[in-house]
Amino acid sequence: MEESVRIRKDIEERWNAYLSRHGALFSSDTLSGTTPPTVFVGSHGYPRVRVGPMVPPVHGDTSMMDSPERWSGRTLAEIVSDRLRMVRGVRTVRADAPAGRYVEDLQGLAMSGGPADSDLRFDAPASPVALADGYSAPFGPVGSIQAASYSGLSAPPRAVERAYYDTDRGAAGAVMDLYGAGVEVSRIHRLLSMGMLGRGGRRRLVPTRWSIAAADSTISEELARRILDYPQIDSHEVFFHEHLGNLFSVVLFPHRWMFEMIEAWYAADGTPGFGADREGARGMGHRQPAIAGAYFAGRLAVAEHLERRRAQAGALVLREIRPEYAVPVGVWQVREGVRAAMAGGGRPAPGLDEAVGAACAPLGISKAEWLAHGQVMRMARQRTLADFF
Repeated sequence: MEESVRIRKDIEERWNAYLSRHGALFSSDTLSGTTPPTVFVGSHGYPRVRVGPMVPPVHGDTSMMDSPERWSGRTLAEIVSDRLRMVRGVRTVRADAPAGRYVEDLQGLAMSGGPADSDLRFDAPASPVALADGYSAPFGPVGSIQAASYSGLSAPPRAVERAYYDTDRGAAGAVMDLYGAGVEVSRIHRLLSMGMLGRGGRRRLVPTRWSIAAADSTISEELARRILDYPQIDSHEVFFHEHLGNLFSVVLFPHRWMFEMIEAWYAADGTPGFGADREGARGMGHRQPAIAGAYFAGRLAVAEHLERRRAQAGALVLREIRPEYAVPVGVWQVREGVRAAMAGGGRPAPGLDEAVGAACAPLGISKAEWLAHGQVMRMARQRTLADFF
């Protein structure tokens, strides 16, 4: 808990320094800066949502401030400090209405291949508040936009441009086209959120937190479907990675595709709480996992690892959330944490029981407690028709 307090104090000091350095921002109704580019769609009050750009009060290359795929090695305090500098401009619009000029400008911003200069005028000075919702990366002050203009937009990647102008392609197909073309998952989230993918008559704004789960789910479900055609691995492998106060252990074992993810966190008194969900080759059997967007993010990272190997396996992901994870920064860190674990290479184990034991060894919770909240051992013992051919 002492480490958690230290991190929170560090973040608070950085936030206070920012408020002191940019105090004029909160007495002015204008803001000029370079957006990474970033746009955000709120979920409160849907289908009437607050949408707008996120702009720091600085000019230059700010792309790092909204590129989770590039945040490896950064500390929690550094990431949160950067994000709190992002001023969120908002205007209320209907998510299901045809895009007007304000939304069209934001769509152009979302397509930009790089940072863009932004000039915002607010109805009143931005409010110096900071928010974190656990799904997307946190952000800082919020201001109601009266007028906005953008300049210096760069040409979008060709795949992004194609997806935007193809109004006959369904959203799921467009998401997979972008992913297959190497477009970052975080950018796909942004495009889906801004109502830029899918068939013309069905496009609409999607709250950012929903678009993150939807894109991760769509990509990982398609990858899992492909994996079913690949041969099963013939060994047991254990992967591990730690970042931002999150510890990830992943076990791959010979089996037809199945996936289970178990999360554990600590209450104030040190007692662990658990959440878990799972699926077999036929999928989840229900639409929303108990552990929300983290499940889809973890599934995506494991599925793309197996897709690269052209292999099929059963998978168990254990995520231990330590007190050092003092401020939630979004489910992106689950996706990137499991990706880093898989990229680090696996250690062999003689069997599933030994592999699960090795996966639990670096964690602060016993193997027995993890297994008591999961079903991987029972699921792994189940035989399917494929086992007899």
